[in-house]
Amino acid sequence: MPKLRGLAAGFVLTLALGACSGGGGNGDPIGSAPPPTAPPAGSGDSGCTGSCATADSRLSTGEIQQIIAQAVSEAQANGVNATIAVVDRVGNVLAVFRMRGALDLVTITSERGVTGGLENLTVPGELAAIAKAITGAYLSSEGNAFTTRTANQIVQEHFNPGEFNAPAGPLFGVQFSQLPCSDMSQRLVDGSIGPKRSPLGLSADPGGLPLFKDGTPVGGIGVAADPIYGLDLVISNTDRDVDELIATAGTFGFAPPVDRRGDRITVDGKVFRFSDVSFADLSSSPGSGNFADIDGSFGRLIPVPAYFDGQIVPGTAFGTAASGFRADTQFFGAEDAFILVDQNNANRYPPRAGTDGANALTATEAETILREALKIANRARAQIRRPLSTQARVSISVVDTNGEVLAFARTRDAPVFGTEVSLQKARTAAFYSGSFAAADLQSLPPAVFLNAGIDPSRGVVFSVVGESPLAAYVDRVRSFLGLSGALADGAVAFSDRAGGNMSRPYYPDGIIGTQNGPFARPFPQWSPFSDGIQLDLVYNQLAQHVAHYLNQAAVASQLDGNSNTVREGVALFVGDTLLAPKPTPENP
Repeated sequence: MPKLRGLAAGFVLTLALGACSGGGGNGDPIGSAPPPTAPPAGSGDSGCTGSCATADSRLSTGEIQQIIAQAVSEAQANGVNATIAVVDRVGNVLAVFRMRGALDLVTITSERGVTGGLENLTVPGELAAIAKAITGAYLSSEGNAFTTRTANQIVQEHFNPGEFNAPAGPLFGVQFSQLPCSDMSQRLVDGSIGPKRSPLGLSADPGGLPLFKDGTPVGGIGVAADPIYGLDLVISNTDRDVDELIATAGTFGFAPPVDRRGDRITVDGKVFRFSDVSFADLSSSPGSGNFADIDGSFGRLIPVPAYFDGQIVPGTAFGTAASGFRADTQFFGAEDAFILVDQNNANRYPPRAGTDGANALTATEAETILREALKIANRARAQIRRPLSTQARVSISVVDTNGEVLAFARTRDAPVFGTEVSLQKARTAAFYSGSFAAADLQSLPPAVFLNAGIDPSRGVVFSVVGESPLAAYVDRVRSFLGLSGALADGAVAFSDRAGGNMSRPYYPDGIIGTQNGPFARPFPQWSPFSDGIQLDLVYNQLAQHVAHYLNQAAVASQLDGNSNTVREGVALFVGDTLLAPKPTPENP
């Protein structure tokens, strides 16, 4: 059989996600930010299809102050103190404001009694707020507006959550993307260039919403006021979540057009969740609050080491070189493609040859593969974008068997989260399908699970509560498949659909009472915060990042007692393909 030829391609389309009641919306456009030019009468559409963004599509310092003041006003009206984060569309942290008395730390928990993984790990509230804000920004585009409540709906073991025997969420596992260990995501030292990493990946905890101006997304707001960083296990009702109320207040004047909200978009006969509250549910007067009145009196801007220097910075306009995303002018201009650029406006991932030997892909082949994928995307119709006639918006990565990026491009207005996820998908397929996955997994140290408590004399004390040896997954996969050479002989091509199915807590997917896939934990030990190999591969880096952050933030932390091929972890939902060369006499 032809051997795997140094390449996998990862695709992220804007057509995967869905929900039951939608929640919170009454269709009132007050407080939203539609395009300045009205659409044709009777069209029922807000107008933007991916080309509304301009060099002025960004948040100003005054607007950021307004958003924070509105959120603080609602927090005060509810008698709580919150940490509020605002980011731009590519994840630059523009402001973090902590009210006096706001919780320093929040606890990650699914409230299912699961131990291990990220369950019961205590993290700084500002990191939770940033992760929520990034989620609202990264999941949205001119064609759709999604929130952390939307994310909650699509990452659980059933879609919808609670619909027993239904398959897992369509973006199952996406919470472990945009991670601090990503080599594609940028750091604070990279200036305004995005996409920026998230301290905790994508969030499923209500309280993260997108921010819009003139019909185009310009960022997100995230709020941490309650002590739990979790998820909503029951979506058949509506909640009055204080984090979501405060975030909603912050979006007044910057809310997405009503017809772009998740609760106006269907998938598989289900409606996405957007928010369980609206402006009518606020305890404060929408739009109230003045930053000059609250700054220093009710709280202050705080520095967040590695994310925010402590002074408000204006947002960066998406699609300009300063944002790290711009239109391509060299390779894929005819396909209306966008690329990632560095601080010198140079393409970060131009087509290049593979690094994996004589049979590696050539630069021309990598370019051709990417161009043909872009052409297909431009002819495809998107499911979760509005208007319904809109083409698919995708991010595409091509890698070799070493996980090196050979080419990257994206179509206009694709959501930012797909940038890194497309790379994650491509690397995952190449990793599992190669002849080195078993050796890599067997050589890695176990994931050492921690929880944290507060000791007045020692600060935050992390205690070991268990560990998960990565080598054990090799034996489980081989036993499950009945293949003694699996993950070591390169004889089986694993797509992300295959690897994803084997990463579900039920196999077959969603069927109650069945065994777990070999890459997943059994359901009684499983949660979106402790799912199996996906988290275990990156857990130590995540925990170390939190501990390092606490020390950098002058919070004492003590501890009692990943593979280079998949640097940002693995992906568990579909959107990749493996490529092999044409058979030759030497390689039949």
